[in-house]
Amino acid sequence: MSKFLARRIGPVALVVAGAVSLSACATPTPYRPINGQGSYRTGFFDEQIEQNRFRVGFAGNSLTSRETVERYLLFRAAQLTLERGFDNFTLVDRDTERKTDTRVYDDPFYGPGWGGGFGGWGGWGPRWRYYRPGFGWGGWGGWGGGFGGGITDVRQIDRYEAQAEILTGRGPKPKDVRSFDARQVIENLGPNIRMPDERGR
Repeated sequence: MSKFLARRIGPVALVVAGAVSLSACATPTPYRPINGQGSYRTGFFDEQIEQNRFRVGFAGNSLTSRETVERYLLFRAAQLTLERGFDNFTLVDRDTERKTDTRVYDDPFYGPGWGGGFGGWGGWGPRWRYYRPGFGWGGWGGWGGGFGGGITDVRQIDRYEAQAEILTGRGPKPKDVRSFDARQVIENLGPNIRMPDERGR
């Protein structure tokens, strides 16, 4: 193998190894307080509106299913209800939003500035393809661009965030399909709630 090829295949191995490592660590958002900001925030959050009226929510990452996000929302509503000394809660308003982010991944080593093959020449250049877990197939080189980067992958990433406004109360829950006994919610959903590990993941 020539030194020229070795210099370019070596970085590919690093990319693949790094991607495998990252994908192995990637997990759905656990049940934890909100972390991060903007579109990158994940976890549960709440705020008090009136004495017995609250807004609660849960935001998951791209690996957290809609079902899980909505389950964690109900669990947080029940937990908050008991923390504030109430027994039941009623969902006044509830909504689950899907946030879609389209990401374009360029060649990680040779950007558009290389665009003309070897040292800026036009024409043909060798082309490699490689697989990056979580990103898909990519490559560089080929006709017209030589070792030019160009777009190697376009992915659509979905995340879910659920929010609800709740009214809390004491005593037996109201006879309303939107009302819940907080203790029963904790008891029934608890086994399916994944708490963070010692690293907060």
